[in-house]
Amino acid sequence: MTTRTVTHATFTLERRYPATPARVFKALSDPVTKAKWFYPPESWGKDDHSMDFRVGGIETSVGGPPGGQVHAFKAIYQDIVPNERIIYSYDMMLDDVRISVSVSSFELIADGDHTVLKLTEMGAYLDGFSDGNDIRKQGTAILLDQLGLYLVREGAN
Repeated sequence: MTTRTVTHATFTLERRYPATPARVFKALSDPVTKAKWFYPPESWGKDDHSMDFRVGGIETSVGGPPGGQVHAFKAIYQDIVPNERIIYSYDMMLDDVRISVSVSSFELIADGDHTVLKLTEMGAYLDGFSDGNDIRKQGTAILLDQLGLYLVREGAN
């Protein structure tokens, strides 16, 4: 029998991007644009991604290393304020096991000709996945860095 546990943790990450809030928002909200920076580690190959960006809409991403565990992300958009804020709740699965349920907020703050993105995530890590917050923070930081590289590559504004 599995011992059931819940470990709660929160982290915040900030990035300053050389782009307007509208460009950063588009990179987070437009499926074609998001596909240019939101991708798994190269060793995993392509993931299966879908995105319905609206309040109540669902985004999914499923993939993993060849022969390894399948990582599945399923988010529901809870609040959207164009160019200012995105909030979603999501769960993560490894194969058929739910490892966490989280709420993430993205705040976009104009800073001259740049944007400060502030991401705060509150997670409930399940059934022994107690180191999940550190792993999630690292993975999210990589994705935010990929977003930054995309914004620089595509030009300032």
